[in-house]
Order: sequence, then structure tokens, then C-alpha cells
Amino acid sequence: MNEAYIRLVNIKKHFGRVRVIERVNCDIREGEFIVILGPSGCGKSTLLRIIAGLEKATEGDILIGGKVMNQVEPKDRNIAMVFQNYALYPHMTVWKNMAYGLKVRGTPRAEIEDRVKKASDILGLDGLMDRSPRQLSGGQRQRVAMGRAIVREPVAFLFDEPLSNLDAKLRVQMRLEIKKLHQTVRTTSIYVTHDQVEAMTLADRLIVMNDGNFDHVDTPMEVYEKPATLFVAGFIGSPAMNIIPMELHPEGNAVKMPGGTSLTLPSYPSNARDREVLVGMRPEHIAVTQGSGQNVFQIRVEFIEALGADTLVHGLLDRERRVTVRLPGDLRVAEGDLINLRIGPEKIHLFDPQTGHRLN
Repeated sequence: MNEAYIRLVNIKKHFGRVRVIERVNCDIREGEFIVILGPSGCGKSTLLRIIAGLEKATEGDILIGGKVMNQVEPKDRNIAMVFQNYALYPHMTVWKNMAYGLKVRGTPRAEIEDRVKKASDILGLDGLMDRSPRQLSGGQRQRVAMGRAIVREPVAFLFDEPLSNLDAKLRVQMRLEIKKLHQTVRTTSIYVTHDQVEAMTLADRLIVMNDGNFDHVDTPMEVYEKPATLFVAGFIGSPAMNIIPMELHPEGNAVKMPGGTSLTLPSYPSNARDREVLVGMRPEHIAVTQGSGQNVFQIRVEFIEALGADTLVHGLLDRERRVTVRLPGDLRVAEGDLINLRIGPEKIHLFDPQTGHRLN
């Protein structure tokens, strides 16, 4: 088995009576870029620290290259971690920050210089090597932190929300830097974030974590198109998916809308007939239509968010149920208007109100 292969087996982490991680399992392939996405407090950073050896799992095993790492010290796991706060030595130059870890391991001087030069070329740090961290911008400091990880030539990189301290424009730039870095070095990477844009754009596979559990593990587009749970459906996508309680028709091939209209379904589970379900519709999958017919419904516009290229329209199906729609920015709609909308049957998601699991 390749040494860059990482396996999580029945990992649990409890702090006293507080259960942070509940029996998670995952195989991470060599060279894969895995992103763990979830809200604050879901256990994602704790899991990353367990992989790194900075925390001990309450139960379960961490395997790297087929070897159990539970009792192996962090320095001996051959893993490099990039932190949110950069963790650079303030009294050292960029060159010394990048070289220090190799120096303390007794790496020959010529090899240190060669590795640091290669990393600086990859990250565009030439011209900054004699500066101290206080003379660098936030993005430059983050590149130095990544460079320090690269020179170790580890079996895996662990990223703990590395872009959280950067402004919006710099985050976009650094996302591209990290993507390019992975395409260049092809090192197994595990990246933790609460930002769904980072997750969708960086991940080969995406893990959506909720309350210490893995709710969905798949490619980003599969998670977006077929969310496994109600939590995943609401967490992935901006604006969030519309979730509306509706009744299934007795034959189970449609759901009843307010006002007597209905939405036809492309498929349905036989055990979901004659009961209430939660219907999910993404705002970007709903379009304005001039006519009536299959899968057409009506809302009264409550308020509008003009975003330039797009317009978010928030409207009422009835007194209680609201729908958000993403429409083209040049489409003129006013508050109080009644507009007809249509959604394709294949874009409708069904969830069980009790379990939150996907039905179709």
C-alpha cells in the first residue's frame, strides 16, 4: 500500500461527556485533495488534529500507508500542517523560516538550499527571502507557511482553514495558489474549511461534516446535485436551497402545491406515498415563465436583492411559505408582482421530515 494512502477507521472523539466526533470512516487515496466542510463546532478541525497526532482519538485508528499511527508522535508521521494563523517565527527571515524544520532534522546544507529554492519558485517567493514576517502581506505570509510545509516533502499536507484571516480578494488569489500547488506537487491533501466556495473549487472529493458525523462524501458536483441529507442540501449552495413542506399525491408521482397546483416528480420512493415530505428547490433551478402548465407555480414578490448579473427575488407561496429565486439581472421585477415560475422535475429534491435523509 502506498505511504500516502490515509485511512480513518471508526474514529471517535469525546471530551468528557461532550461527543465531538461520532464514528467516522474514510479512505483518502494517494494524491487526492479532500476537503472537510462544515459549520463551526462540527468537529472538522479536531479530526484534522487527530490525523496530525496533535489530539488522541477516543476510539478508532488512523492508518497512513497501512501502518497504524495512533501511538506515533506528530514529528514522526511525515505530515506537514498549514495553520490558520501562519505560525511563522517572527525573528527569522523567510528563508530561515522555510529552512528551519530541515535544519533541526540534520538535513545537509546543500539539500536544504535546493528544497527551499524549489519551494520559493513554486510559490513565487523570490525577492522575499531576506524579509521578516512583519514585512510581508497576509497572502505572502500564507505562501511562506505553505513553503515551509513543501520543503519537508511530506506524505500529506493538512490545511486548517488557512485562508480565514485574508480579505475576500486575497482569498480568491490564494485559492488559485493552493490549486496550482496541488496540481504541481500532487501530494495527498486534507483541507478543512467552513467556506463552501473553497470546498467546491478545491476538492477532488468533499466531506460534509455535521455534529461529528460525515453526512455526505462524494465529488463536489454530486454533493451539490444529490445532497444526501437535509443539512447538506441547506449548507451547500448560495443562496440556500428552498425547503418547503408539501403533501405527496396518493399515487406518489407529484407533490401538492399551495393553491391546488402540483409538481410532477421524475421518480419517487414507494414508501413515501400518502404523507408529508420536504421538497427542496435550488433558487438557480427555478425560472420565470409566461404561461401555465406542468410544474408551474406562482409567488407574490416580497423583496428583491439586485446583485448586478443576478437578481435574488424573495416571494410568498402563501402566508407562511417563502421561495427564493435567482433570476437574470436584466429581468425587471417589482415588489408586489405576481410571477409564474417553473422548475424541471429532475431538479426537485425530496427529504424525509423525520430523518432528514434524501428520498429520491
